[in-house]
Amino acid sequence: METTPQIKKAIFLLWILLVPAGLWFTYKITPPHHPGSWTALSGFLLLTLVVAAMPIVIDKMFIFLIQWVALATFLQFGLFVEIIFAQAAVIVLLLRSKVFGKDQLFRYPLNLYMIFIVSFLSGVVYYALGGDVMPKLAGNPDAVWLVVLYAFMIYALNQVIVSMHLHFIYKEPFLGKDLFVETIATIITFPIGIVLYILYREVGIIALLLVGGPFISVSVFFNLYYSSQKVNEYLQKAAEIGHKMAAHLNVDDVINLFIQKLSETFPVDYAYILEVSEDQLKLIRRMEMGKALSNDMRLLRKNEGVSGLAWTNCKPYLFSKRKEWHQYTNGYIPEDAESILSMPIERSNNLIGVLVLASKEKHAYEKYQLMILEILCSYFAVAMENAKHYEQTKIQSERCSLTKLYNYRHFESLLTKEFELLMRFERSQLSLIILDIDHFKAVNDTYGHQSGNEILYELAGRIKQLVGDRGTVARYGGEEFVILLPDSAKENAYEIAEQIRQTIDKWPFTLHQSLDHTQQQVNITVSIGVATAPENAEDALALVRHADRALYVGAKRAGRNRVAEYSSC
Repeated sequence: METTPQIKKAIFLLWILLVPAGLWFTYKITPPHHPGSWTALSGFLLLTLVVAAMPIVIDKMFIFLIQWVALATFLQFGLFVEIIFAQAAVIVLLLRSKVFGKDQLFRYPLNLYMIFIVSFLSGVVYYALGGDVMPKLAGNPDAVWLVVLYAFMIYALNQVIVSMHLHFIYKEPFLGKDLFVETIATIITFPIGIVLYILYREVGIIALLLVGGPFISVSVFFNLYYSSQKVNEYLQKAAEIGHKMAAHLNVDDVINLFIQKLSETFPVDYAYILEVSEDQLKLIRRMEMGKALSNDMRLLRKNEGVSGLAWTNCKPYLFSKRKEWHQYTNGYIPEDAESILSMPIERSNNLIGVLVLASKEKHAYEKYQLMILEILCSYFAVAMENAKHYEQTKIQSERCSLTKLYNYRHFESLLTKEFELLMRFERSQLSLIILDIDHFKAVNDTYGHQSGNEILYELAGRIKQLVGDRGTVARYGGEEFVILLPDSAKENAYEIAEQIRQTIDKWPFTLHQSLDHTQQQVNITVSIGVATAPENAEDALALVRHADRALYVGAKRAGRNRVAEYSSC
C-alpha cells in the first residue's frame, strides 16, 4: 500500500522530536560506564556493522541477526553505546536492503525511532529491576535472569512496535508471517551473545574473532548458497522462456512474450527493443509502465544513447543510478528512470539489435542478471529469426511475387472460410468482384511483357488502395483480380466496382521499361463482374462462377469497360 505524504511527514517529525532528545536523555541517566578502550569500542562497532550488512537468507526472506552483538554490547558498555550502535546498524540494514529512492527515504527515520524505542524501554526496565553494566553472570542466577528478561523485552517490544507500525502505515496484519522465523533466530542467537560477552571478559578483543568469525562465515556461506540458488532459478526461467518463444512463429507474438517475461523476471518499468537497420538503430517495441506505446521515435546512431553505446562496443552496460548514465541520454528514457540495463542482441556473432530495460528504483539490477539477460537475448534472437523466416515463407506461399497481393490458393482458402461464416449466419452477405484488363495481350505485344508487368503491379496497388480495409484483394491469375467483400450488399459492391473502373479508365499508367526504352503513358480499361451470396449463390464455387459469368457475359460481350451484376434471368 502506498504511504501518504502526511504519514511520511509525521514519521520525520516523530524522529526529530524523539531520537535526538532521547539520545541526550539516555546519556544523562545512563552514561557509558567503563567503556573500555577505543579499540574495543571500534571492534564491537565493526562487528555490529559487518553482521548487519550480511543477513542470512531463508526462503527468499532476509534475516538480520544483530541481536547477539547488541546484547553483548549492552552488557559490556551500557545502554547509550548500544543505542548508538543499533542506530548505525539500522542504517546499514536499510542500505543493504537497497532503500535508496526518494519515496522510500521515510523508512530511515521510521526504523531509527522504532529501534530507539525498543532499546530505550528494554534498557530502562533492565536498570529499574536492578540490572547493571558488566554484570557477573557466573554463579549469579539473578543477573542471568535479568539478562534473559532484557533479551525477551527486546524481542517482544520489537515484534509489537514493528507490527503496530506495519499495520497502521501499510495496513498489514499484526504479527505477520515472519514471526516464527524471527522467534527461532532470537532463541538461537541469544546464547551467542552471552558467549561473546563472557569470552570478551576473559580473553579481551580476540573474542570478537573467535565468536564473530564463525558466525560471519556461516552468513557468507548462506549468502553464496542463496545467490547460486537465485542464479539457478533464473537459468531455469530463462530456459522455459526460450522454449515458449521458440513455439511462436509470429514476430509480434515473440516480441510480446519476450517483453512480458522480462517484466515478470526483472524489475522493469520501461523496456525498449531496437533493431539494427543498416547503420542506425530503429525502435521496434516500446513499453512504459506496462503499456505498449508508439514506436514513432527517431533513429539512433552508434555511440548515441545507452543503446548506441551497447551497439558500438558490443557489450552490456549496467547503470545503478541516473547520474551514471545521464550524459548518454537520447530522449528515449523517461526522466524518472534510475537503473538501466543495456544489452546487445546477437545472432551468429552478428549484432542484430539492442535491449534496454529501465527501473525507477536505484540499484534495481544485479551484475549476475547480465548473464541471465544475455541468455534470454540469445533465445530471443533465435526465436525472432525463426519467426521472420516462417513469415517470409508464409508470405511467399500466400502472395503473388509480382503484385504482392494474395494469390489464388490463399484466396480460395479465405473464400471458403468466409462462406462458412455466412452459412452460420455470422455474415449477413458476401460479395465478390472479378476484374479483367481489356485487351491486355495488345499491351504486351506493343510495349513488351516487362511493361505489362509494370501495369499489373501498379494496377494491384491502385485496387488495394481503393478497397482499403473493406475487403481482400487477390490476383486471380494472368490479368484477372478478385475482391472479396464480407458483409457487403450487391449495391455496395457495385459502387466499389464502378469506382475502380472509372479510376482506371481516367488515370493513365506510366511505363518506364517499354521496348523503345522511353517513358510512355498508356490508357487501359477493365471489365468487372459482381455477384453476391446468398442471393446469387449457395456455395463458394457458385459465387465465383456467377461473378465470372457476369464479367464475361455481362461486361465483356456488352462492349468492355463496364461493370455487370450477375442475374439468373
